[in-house]
Amino acid sequence: MKRFSFVLSLFAVFSMVCSASAGTLDDVKSKGFIQVGVNGDVFGFGKPDEKGVWKGLDVDTGRAIAAAVFGDASKIKFIPLTAVTRFTALQSGEIDVLCRNATRTLSRETALGLNFVQVNYYDGQGFLVPKSLGVKSAKELDGASVCVLPGTTTELNAADYFRSNGIKMKPVVIENTAELAKTFFAGRCDCLTSDASQLAGTRAVAPNPDDYMILPQIISKEPLAPAVRHGDDQWYDIVNLSVLAMINAEELGITSKNVDEMLKSANPKIQRFLGVTPGNGKALGLDEKFAYNIVKQVGNYGEVFERNVGKDTPLKIERGLNALWTNGGLMYSPPFK
Repeated sequence: MKRFSFVLSLFAVFSMVCSASAGTLDDVKSKGFIQVGVNGDVFGFGKPDEKGVWKGLDVDTGRAIAAAVFGDASKIKFIPLTAVTRFTALQSGEIDVLCRNATRTLSRETALGLNFVQVNYYDGQGFLVPKSLGVKSAKELDGASVCVLPGTTTELNAADYFRSNGIKMKPVVIENTAELAKTFFAGRCDCLTSDASQLAGTRAVAPNPDDYMILPQIISKEPLAPAVRHGDDQWYDIVNLSVLAMINAEELGITSKNVDEMLKSANPKIQRFLGVTPGNGKALGLDEKFAYNIVKQVGNYGEVFERNVGKDTPLKIERGLNALWTNGGLMYSPPFK
């Protein structure tokens, strides 16, 4: 009998844990908005403009989720987080989803209890240096002082790279992204290391961007993706398919400008995707027009990329790995059916 009672107690605890970790969609609907953790200091990915309007690829990813859930991309609250506080904020429930240039890793998916969804930017770590330093390769940085954020994969990657190449570095560790950039531009460290996309954003807001260069070496794989907490499969599916909807829309040639016309398409793939043929929305617990709302209000992945970080922006980033698979990139969506 004692053993049976013990098993019942364990089951009760397990049920409580599952109950606490599930139901994010209901919580979000009850609040009337989604709380999204973002960077706050990286131009092109997550940063308010001079008028206080949030802009960036990660910001638009958050808006896509809001469009899917509410049919309104503006029902969202952005929470700026540092690299150190971002995962704790998600674990504690301070935010509903993290859209903050976070690298998907084994330890974060296991020890931290997070689930990463579809990658929204394939990146790699690099080095930003002043041209006056006179170096052309990261291997010439022996003895350099290196500005780096704590609590990131960047720290370990840099240490591994310098050690494996038999050179030494002097880390200058500063927690805040904006302060890190100021430290670098003030000349307190020889180089700044981070994801290449973040380096491009940092250089874009430098006092004189042409005075700086990103070295050619990419020393790591950094698949950046939104993250949610373990234990709520429905919310994971919603966030995951919100990102995939932008990619799928680009594959199908659907844009924010032609999406209304595409509602009349006879293509069954487009009919299912835009909710003309029902089923996808019901499967997620959302309106059948959830994908339509994402594309109409936020755009497809290509539109989001070009608007925030593309070749016509100050970052001037080529699609590269972030092109569709049909164009030699890694962006690929499973069927929406």
